[in-house]
Amino acid sequence: MDQQQQQQYTTSQFAQKAAVTARTLRFYDKVGLLSPSHYTEAGHRLYSDEDLINLQQILSLKFLGFSLDEIKVCLQKDPQRLRETLATQKAMMREKRKQLETVIQAIEKAETLLEDSLANWDALVNVIQVMQMEQNKEWVNKYLTPEQQQKMAEISGNSYSPEAAQKIAEWGKNWTEQDQQRANQQWSAVFTELRRLVAEGADPTGPEAQALARQQSELIGQFTRGDADVTAGLKQWWKNHDQLPQQERPLGAYSYSSEEWAFMQKAVDHYKQNQQH
Repeated sequence: MDQQQQQQYTTSQFAQKAAVTARTLRFYDKVGLLSPSHYTEAGHRLYSDEDLINLQQILSLKFLGFSLDEIKVCLQKDPQRLRETLATQKAMMREKRKQLETVIQAIEKAETLLEDSLANWDALVNVIQVMQMEQNKEWVNKYLTPEQQQKMAEISGNSYSPEAAQKIAEWGKNWTEQDQQRANQQWSAVFTELRRLVAEGADPTGPEAQALARQQSELIGQFTRGDADVTAGLKQWWKNHDQLPQQERPLGAYSYSSEEWAFMQKAVDHYKQNQQH
């Protein structure tokens, strides 16, 4: 290791080098987000250049709207994959820049229209709507990388009819992060129960499997709202999704194995038959 790599900094030196406050560094250390690499014999913090890399990641993720707990998970997941992490951060930053540019364009349009009439409320309402839409996009970045979002858009374009896609877009305008968190919990519960039943060799027509089939059917119904066109597009979406290589599936964590798929299909078919009687 060369002399530059061995360089160590006190808290005040590191704070100055990293353009943050010493108070911020002490706080990050206290919450277990960024601890110094070394300590002096007297117990004073000593930071290294490697700590600067970790700090950069923390500040980037914080800028993108991640909570401290979420940042901690990201760093613990695989702290060595710096190149991939930076690439993802760069893509997310570019997306944020696009969002800001969209809002700026809406404001400039409003300024132009307001030159003609100070009471042009439509122009101001448009700015508000644009900002709300961009804010909705921003929380999506917490759950999907830009690459995953792009892949999902490609799959949707090959799955839904234009009419179905328009309906989904309209329904999604008021979808919040809280709605997404609730949906994630509900679907995670479905997958956890499915894997348990398959592992135990349960009967797809049994009471537990039928309760699961009802739960899945209700969740799908919440999304499709009973619309036949959207329902057909959703089936095609998952078919197209699961035909991709495993590493390219944006929702790979929510994919059924062939055994799980067969079990759920039998359970749902039996559930629907009983519903018809």
